Amino acid sequence: MQHEDVRAQFRRDLARPRQLVSPAWLAALTAGAPVAAPPSAHWRLLEVGCGVEALFEHAHIPAAAYVDSREFECEPLWNKVADDVLLRLLLSHGVRHDTTVILYGRNNLAAARLAHLLLYAGVADVRLLDGGYAQWEAGRHPCIPGRTPPADGRAVAAFGIAFPAHPEYLVDTGQARAMLAAVDGALVSIRSEAEYTGKVSGYSYIAARGDIAGARWGLAGVDGDVNSMSAYHLADGRMKPAAAIVRQWREQGIVEGQRLAFYCGTGWRASMAFFYAWLMGWQRISVYDGGWLEWSGDPRNPVRCAAGGGVEPASLPMTSASD
Repeated sequence: MQHEDVRAQFRRDLARPRQLVSPAWLAALTAGAPVAAPPSAHWRLLEVGCGVEALFEHAHIPAAAYVDSREFECEPLWNKVADDVLLRLLLSHGVRHDTTVILYGRNNLAAARLAHLLLYAGVADVRLLDGGYAQWEAGRHPCIPGRTPPADGRAVAAFGIAFPAHPEYLVDTGQARAMLAAVDGALVSIRSEAEYTGKVSGYSYIAARGDIAGARWGLAGVDGDVNSMSAYHLADGRMKPAAAIVRQWREQGIVEGQRLAFYCGTGWRASMAFFYAWLMGWQRISVYDGGWLEWSGDPRNPVRCAAGGGVEPASLPMTSASD
């Protein structure tokens, strides 16, 4: 009976339903109870955030370790760190290609950012807590205080396969330019309407307003909040039905089968859109890592500003790592 109850927690509208887990499933796992679609023997639970380790130490999900986004993103563009740095980070957390990694965040966009990079690396079983830490708390599941245990006890020596195993999941600016010119390619802007139309840049550290000329608008969230993905989430922060996301993409000319690269300001929102497309079984998807920050900083790149006022160079100093 308990096993069947847990099984019911998986989404029925996803091609990869076990990769989006509910708080009830995770609570059973961390309590040592049997679960449907069990993880690998040496699974890892990671809380991902940006500068919120103090909150983690105050209270977090049992068995979790903390990873800060500044460990896998680097200034000045907040792009992915070099592959060798990413590999060392994963090994230090005991992550091989065959390790099940379950992710969550107080801002679940941070977890999605790492989820995308794990898939890029070649981790086969990457799972995300639907709704993140807020949903865990809403379910009144147990939390514990404390710091992340020393890395020595969980580190592994080798990833186990060639690294990265899926470089096609990440594109750079040159590849993004080529996709704009391709008949079957599309860059997908996961930004608010005010950002997409050039009313605001959305960031204190990005001066340029506008968006990539020729890109399609994939929607994001409310104007003025670069951490909002309300177009993709229910009011409680869980993923909307897949059909609703597919419908809003179709209305913008974004359809399955195209070669798609999602982007936002620096990568967090784009990674969430990518992960949801991956959950739905879409092929030929990627994240344009540089996003609007890198694109707008190069005068050779075509830009649009529907709201008027032109586009200014993005040369202000960086002040935050979050999208």
